[in-house]
Amino acid sequence: MALSQGPKKNYRCDRSLQQFYTGGPFAVGRGPRGEGEGEGDAETFLACACGSELRVVSAADASAIGEPIDGDSEAVTGIALSPDSRLLFAAGHSKLIRVWDLASRTCIRSWKGHDGPVMAMACHASGGLLATAGADKKVCVWDVDGGFCTHFFRGHTGVVTTIMFHKDPKRLLVVNVWDLRKYASKKTIPAYEMIEGVSFIGPGSGILACLGVEAAKLKEQTDGYFLTVGERGIVRIWCLESAVCVFEQQSSDVTINSENEESRRGFTATTMLPDDQGILCVTADQQFLFYSCTRTDEGTFQLNLYKRLIGYNDEILDLKFVGEEEQYLAVATNLEQVRVYDVASMSCSYVLAGHTEIVVCLDTCVSASGKTLVVTGSKDNTVRLWDMEKRSCIGTGKGHLGAIGCVAFSKKSKNFFVSGSSDRTIKVWTWDDTLIDAGGEVPLKAKAGVAAHDKDINSLSVSPNDGLVCSGSEDRTASIWKLPNLVSSVVLKGHKRGIWSVEFSPVEQCVITSSGDKTVKIWHVADGSCLKTFEGHTSSVLRASFLSRGTQFVSCGSDGLVKLWTIKTNECIATYDKHDGKVWALAVGKKTEMLATGGTDSDLNLWHDCTMEDKQEDFLKKEEEVLRGQELENAVSDSDYTRAIQLAFELRRPRRLLELFSQLCRKADPEDPIEKALLGLPKKGLRVLLEYIREWNTKPKFCHVAQFVLFRVLRSLPPTDILEIKGISELLEGLIPYSQRHFSRVDRLVRSTFLLDYTLTRMSVVDPDVDAGTTKDVTNDSSMDNVEIAPTEPALETLEKPGKKRKSSKTSQSSKKSSKKVKASSNGDSKAVSVEV
Repeated sequence: MALSQGPKKNYRCDRSLQQFYTGGPFAVGRGPRGEGEGEGDAETFLACACGSELRVVSAADASAIGEPIDGDSEAVTGIALSPDSRLLFAAGHSKLIRVWDLASRTCIRSWKGHDGPVMAMACHASGGLLATAGADKKVCVWDVDGGFCTHFFRGHTGVVTTIMFHKDPKRLLVVNVWDLRKYASKKTIPAYEMIEGVSFIGPGSGILACLGVEAAKLKEQTDGYFLTVGERGIVRIWCLESAVCVFEQQSSDVTINSENEESRRGFTATTMLPDDQGILCVTADQQFLFYSCTRTDEGTFQLNLYKRLIGYNDEILDLKFVGEEEQYLAVATNLEQVRVYDVASMSCSYVLAGHTEIVVCLDTCVSASGKTLVVTGSKDNTVRLWDMEKRSCIGTGKGHLGAIGCVAFSKKSKNFFVSGSSDRTIKVWTWDDTLIDAGGEVPLKAKAGVAAHDKDINSLSVSPNDGLVCSGSEDRTASIWKLPNLVSSVVLKGHKRGIWSVEFSPVEQCVITSSGDKTVKIWHVADGSCLKTFEGHTSSVLRASFLSRGTQFVSCGSDGLVKLWTIKTNECIATYDKHDGKVWALAVGKKTEMLATGGTDSDLNLWHDCTMEDKQEDFLKKEEEVLRGQELENAVSDSDYTRAIQLAFELRRPRRLLELFSQLCRKADPEDPIEKALLGLPKKGLRVLLEYIREWNTKPKFCHVAQFVLFRVLRSLPPTDILEIKGISELLEGLIPYSQRHFSRVDRLVRSTFLLDYTLTRMSVVDPDVDAGTTKDVTNDSSMDNVEIAPTEPALETLEKPGKKRKSSKTSQSSKKSSKKVKASSNGDSKAVSVEV
């Protein structure tokens, strides 16, 4: 992955290893599992119990498939998959048996099956029957569709822990073989170990072909072959007819400490992988080991471990990238081992075992001879040097009187490392190439040592020229020492809490420290002065490392946050929240500057620099917006309002959308383009439109447009579709009060216009609203003697005009008394109607 030129702007978490198995039941499936996945997506996956949850992960890289399934509030005790891997059966301490649809992650059926927890489950090959074994000493067979019991078996005197359907319903084969027809024990095979898992090998399996068993010979045998795993941590294959072990692993791939053999078992379960992919074995420390079967040139059968997935890492304490290409990641957890992961597949490639207590810290380097080395420090008070090519310990250093808290390799010569301990001392350890080439494990010797601090030492860092080493301690100070004799140079004082990490700048003569006082400081090496202080974390800052050739740094802390800083501006330019607990471990790749973080939540996250990708995406996005914007203007010019409205929605331009709706308000178009545009919008787009309408409706200037569009929405869409819009109740609660206020205001304005009409009418300025039909009816009505009619336009000439004298009152009164005689005939009668002028 190419580095971005210039400072980093953003990091993206592209791979993550989360806990997915905490022990207990699991199931292996193959087939499509989620929405949008076709029938051809037949990747093998694991359904595992993770506390009270059910998690589905890919068997290729342990990546999560879909969201976790919430089971009971207590631990899951039984899991099974349907033959087509579409249904997941699970049960826990609540005594409920649940059926989950893996595609939709919904519980489609549940029922109470036993009086105690269900300890084992198995689904029939037809998919219609489910067998359950409980702690109540019962075995039941259930109809999956109906949820009722079809068979009920009693007779066990203890808890039933294993159950399975046989392909041949006439026979039942287990290690203690029983003849169901005679109800008697047929054969017992001694295994000489505690058997934890049994799996039968089908007639068409590739394992039998690798064993050299001919198909014709297998048909002649009445029984078959099976494999067992147990406390010894080895796989053994047995012939049931002859009761002979035909294959046994010579060495175990499970690391068992001699001090804890009684409490720690080897394998706890085994199963055959689908499509003849091999064997899957599960260890007591939540590891999934995948084996493939081969036949050597000598004709012997061989099991090859090709993948190791870690279900639970416990608390991650430290991690470092390994190798020149940084394709591996060494991780120290709350175990006596160091697990080395393949960065590409996130599978555990191998394990470094040798310490007798928890490994607390580690560091890596590539020696001058090209050997990849790892140094580890443990609570057993020793340091160990490992050769990654041999995957073995080549040297052990003893001398500290307390737990080793930190180790650091030299940066230039690559022929020594330093260690710090809770005994408050620092030691320098050296080696040469003859030690690496030696065949066994040799003791390391300390070249120098010094009592450095008053409290535990938490971090060490060697300068790029191997001339200095910096130590950070719980005593709130950091000290710089001259190598190779560890002579004190300067003490860095200023933090108010203990210092958790120190690191030299790759280009400048300065040191960065992180502390429990929630700050990060940069110090000058020569005089010990504090150059800069960075504040932003809400809790202790546990790690800080330089980036971009010393111009930036990344930090992580107890608040679960990872922050990216620019030193020149003292600015935190990005904050990432992907952890649920303390982030103890932080590693920065030297070539790719990829980040790796881990902490108390057992999650291991890998981050890559996406500055160039974001810049390219922004450029393409802006270019697309320009093109779509021009398309929008073209649609407006062509009066294609339907297309214009849709484009305005896609571009999220509410102001332009308001202008389009305002133009349509003034047009009487028989084909309403708004309704056409609304019918083409998804439910998410309708929600956005209603949010716009709610905003416009709050302003009197735009409320008429909002009501115009709202009317179209309510008229064109059925109520059922409107109710399906997410958050429709909140939107309506925001629309109703303002709409009532607008209608009340309009009603008051309309009422006010009545007073204006009345005033103008009484002032004889306007005519009343009288149509021709009404006048005709009035003139033809013989029952009316006199009708007063408002003055017509010629009569308005009698009003006072500017520049003329006002007439006398007498003239005015005489003119009022004058009238015309108008003849009108009605039913042969004629009467005179007086029209007053």
